[in-house]
Amino acid sequence: MASTPTPFVILTGAGISADSRVPTFRGRDGFWNTYRVEELATPQAFNNDPDLVWSFYHWRRERIRSCQPNPAHETVAAIQQTHSAITIITQNVDGLHQAAGSVNTLELHGSLWRMRCCICGNRWEDRKSRTSIPSYPFCGGRARPDVVWFGETLDATLLQAAVEASISAACMLIIGTSGLVYPAASLPGEAQRAGATLIEFNREETTLTPGVDIHIAGRAAETLPRWWAQQRQHQSVSLDEG
Repeated sequence: MASTPTPFVILTGAGISADSRVPTFRGRDGFWNTYRVEELATPQAFNNDPDLVWSFYHWRRERIRSCQPNPAHETVAAIQQTHSAITIITQNVDGLHQAAGSVNTLELHGSLWRMRCCICGNRWEDRKSRTSIPSYPFCGGRARPDVVWFGETLDATLLQAAVEASISAACMLIIGTSGLVYPAASLPGEAQRAGATLIEFNREETTLTPGVDIHIAGRAAETLPRWWAQQRQHQSVSLDEG
């Protein structure tokens, strides 16, 4: 017997955190603009100069530490509260979905707030402000940020869970993602082929826009709460009429 589709799966990218003032990977100015991405976010960079790479990630963590979830994150959490099976798939590593109260979040690219041991591979949450590279207390191995660096593949189990969530949804909300980074960019197509309606929220058109059913332009912190309020109102009216 076929499983009952969940009402939504939610795919998010950097755009959902824009109104939380999360710094982009490369700002317009500042010290880190003197480095190429290959010098900061690859396994080779970490092997060649771990202290430099850790300094960059410490800088990122400290910048994001003061950021708060915005109304778009809060709306995603509110949507999820309507159905326990709703899955959030995010390309972000800032942890703001969880801070807003979301659960069952698949962090495809990892999290700045987790460490991974380079020797045993164990992961643990670490939100302390650390100016030097921490070690895993049980084996003494050097830690690294538990994020997916350029040249690395996504966790296969996590990606499979994202695909399964996508093909089981009646509707996919695509919020603040450019549709340029794969394999995350392939998930809307998986959902659509399985019969899902695609609704995109983005300030501008993306590579995904020609294939979606509805494109809602504007800041996600404004458009998503307004859209969700309309859905709730429509549902309320339908129940009253029934």
